[in-house]
Amino acid sequence: MMSRQSVSDAKRLVIKVGSALLTNDGAGIDREAIDKWVDQIAALLDQGKQIVVVSSGAVAEGLVRLGLDSRPQTIHILQSAAAVGQMGLIQTYESSFRRFDRQTAQILLDHDDMANRERYLNARGVMQTLMGLNVVPIVNENDTVATDEIRFGDNDRLAALVANLVDADALIILTDKDGMYDANPDISKNANLISEALASDSSLDALAGTSNSALGRGGMQTKLEAARLAARSGCNTVIAGGRNKNILLRIAAGDKIGTLLSADQAPLAARKQWLVGQLQVKGSLVLDEGASRVIAEQGRSLLAVGVTAVNGSFTRGELVNCLDSKGKEVARGLVNYNSDEAQLIKGKSTEDIAGILGYREDDELIHRDNMVVVS
Repeated sequence: MMSRQSVSDAKRLVIKVGSALLTNDGAGIDREAIDKWVDQIAALLDQGKQIVVVSSGAVAEGLVRLGLDSRPQTIHILQSAAAVGQMGLIQTYESSFRRFDRQTAQILLDHDDMANRERYLNARGVMQTLMGLNVVPIVNENDTVATDEIRFGDNDRLAALVANLVDADALIILTDKDGMYDANPDISKNANLISEALASDSSLDALAGTSNSALGRGGMQTKLEAARLAARSGCNTVIAGGRNKNILLRIAAGDKIGTLLSADQAPLAARKQWLVGQLQVKGSLVLDEGASRVIAEQGRSLLAVGVTAVNGSFTRGELVNCLDSKGKEVARGLVNYNSDEAQLIKGKSTEDIAGILGYREDDELIHRDNMVVVS
């Protein structure tokens, strides 16, 4: 397991701040709190660190400005609140960083930006360039145009995807809790803070719970999932209470504060990081026992002969899940044949494809270079 020293040695950090912190539990943007975090970020920048801020709060601030006292379910009202709130949010960050003569840049992302390989690489290049120019990117989900089908679901996952995107060494998630506990601290007085664990530790799922917040969409479970996604690029995650004094400086100094969820695997290649981070899966392929085993254990390509069922409608090049016979996801990848073609060639040997379809563009249904094992 990685130590706190690995976090203090981190040169590139992604810092995510949640809605409850930014808006003082819904009372509007807490400018004093933002100033305190910016004070610390400026100090870390002076130490030579590169930092990306992933900030929630636009919708919550917009609800306050529009006089709405709860998070509406209507997508257009949410989008409107995001558009209104984003103005105040980014202005607050800009004016706060200006105290240190630091430039900021607003980056709004939606899932299409991550799902499209070219746009993904463009976003990566822009953020890398901004950091090289000593500019602090302020990233948020583009809630103004996002819909339920394309939204990230919470800014914890967005922060993890950004950490993958910029090859961050550490992801810091600031929340209204002091970290992960072995029981719900709002209910149990005997709840103990989990100081360190492996992000991959499956026993943590039962402890994560869900969000009680009316403002945000994420709970501790989304933070755990974010840590696991960040770990795909070798990035360690710290979940900590954002209201603690000098919290960012203390984390960067290696203090034992919050919960450290360590990456315990070799970083995936950049293309496979991109693949595993995608949400828009278009279909699934059910594999027989042999195909499931060789893919999970050896990272082999998927041949048509190993497929027992094809679900969903997809075209060549789209993302599909590979499931074992019990429905557990084994891998995901970019498919070389569309769903109609896959239905015709499933269970067949590679040599039979041309006779069935009249052509054979690829030997593999999914090539291993376009596949990532997720089990």
